[in-house]
Amino acid sequence: MGLDPGPVRISMPHFKGCTAFGAPRLLLVLGLVWSVSTNPLRAEDTVAISSKVSNGYARKRLPDGSFKVETYAFGKGDDWDSVRVDPSADKLDFMTVARTVAVPLAERNFLPTRDQKTTDLLIMVYWGTTRAPERASDTNSTRLVHDADREQDQAQMMLNHAASPSDFKVAKEMAAAAAADMRDAVEGLESEQQTRENKDVKIVTLLGYDSWWLATESASGGGERAFRKEDMLNEVEEDRYFVVLMAYDFQSMMKKKSKLVWEVHMSVREHSNEFDKRLPSMAEDASRFFGTDSGGLNHVVLPEGKVDVGPLRSLGEVPGK
Repeated sequence: MGLDPGPVRISMPHFKGCTAFGAPRLLLVLGLVWSVSTNPLRAEDTVAISSKVSNGYARKRLPDGSFKVETYAFGKGDDWDSVRVDPSADKLDFMTVARTVAVPLAERNFLPTRDQKTTDLLIMVYWGTTRAPERASDTNSTRLVHDADREQDQAQMMLNHAASPSDFKVAKEMAAAAAADMRDAVEGLESEQQTRENKDVKIVTLLGYDSWWLATESASGGGERAFRKEDMLNEVEEDRYFVVLMAYDFQSMMKKKSKLVWEVHMSVREHSNEFDKRLPSMAEDASRFFGTDSGGLNHVVLPEGKVDVGPLRSLGEVPGK
């Protein structure tokens, strides 16, 4: 008997403070045929992966050591459309992402089901491309600070070389104006930096870089932690393709209760990559962390991947509120 969504409606679970995701629509995917082939790739091409599990959740193992099957339905989360033309990302709709992710899910004994009463998980799928903020050195506020600094230098030179009271008066007026411009420029720069950091925090949460962020948050000046923070910001502040899977207790969702069971974040830099071609390898590498805690952020060398997927069948939708 197929899954009959009936009148059930499910509220959208918020994703760690980010509100850009829309309401879920349940969609079961069946009839998968899978195979994955891999080839070595450049070492600098890595997929960043992090995962967490809720307190009390642990996958059960069977006597032969394999994981006990857990059944699921997919929920369609929002995709973050790029403002740029990117054919490799634009062609990735929900069904393409879902059927690709279903391959490594099956390898880890997470299987789709047609029975609503016995479904264990609702796996929400989010995907898209992050957009890096403008580099600090290129912003208008930074340019204004540099301009004000030059004005102050010029005013000081005029003060130092003033040959008459009138010259001295003009130089003092220029110095006062330059100081005012500097105050305004610094205020603008501080506001811009705060906005930049707020955006970084959202991207850190989205990509699962929070453990790295917290470990380097107070780092400044030199030293190893400061260099690690710079490495992190270089990754966070570059355009990245990402997929996020958030697994909720399905039966609790049917009772209008949101209970997050586990989550996985995977991403790869956009530069020199194509989302549609990298997605199978990203999902395959991240699969080792499905339903487990990664212990922070991991970087895994990204192989080439190919997934052959058979015909899919939709069993209906449950629109959110």
